[in-house]
Amino acid sequence: MDITNRISLHFDEAAETLSLSAETLEPALTQAIHALVECVSQGGKILACGNGGSAADAQHFIAELVGRFERERIPLAGIALNTDTSIMTAVGNDYGFDHVFERQVQALAAPEDILVAISTSGNSNNVIKAIEAAHERDVRVIALSGKKGGLFNQVLGPNDIHLCVPHDRTMRIQEIHILLLHILCDGIDAFLLGDLA
Repeated sequence: MDITNRISLHFDEAAETLSLSAETLEPALTQAIHALVECVSQGGKILACGNGGSAADAQHFIAELVGRFERERIPLAGIALNTDTSIMTAVGNDYGFDHVFERQVQALAAPEDILVAISTSGNSNNVIKAIEAAHERDVRVIALSGKKGGLFNQVLGPNDIHLCVPHDRTMRIQEIHILLLHILCDGIDAFLLGDLA
């Protein structure tokens, strides 16, 4: 195989994953948009967390909410739990890395809030502990995963929303995750700015 064929395979695989995701995730995306709009309309905040590329996605998503997505609107309350290095290192040092998001959810989350939990495998211990902490506070969870959902399938409750990308390859999952987050941003804006009833 030459490099041109290798590049073509990436585009083909990405297109196939995109198509399958559109077929399988639209109902859950609709639910997630409604949940997020209800959250921000009632004065709630959106907490987001993840590791590595998922941390970047969490931070990106919250930046779109607090700043703006494509159009002017009021700033929306959101916190990326993976961005405060002092909290991350203090909790990681004193309690262990598995607790870096859990402690923040315990400190910050209220029942009207939503936790957006991102893990390509669905197996990240610190994200799972954040989900469990959210449930203890009656906080709804929107989970983004792939690889058939991993341990997320065991910890998510009936009121949670699971956006599980139908692929096993991390890069493909991450590519769809950023699209899903952009779709959520667009849906929130569409309701808040009066495009949808």
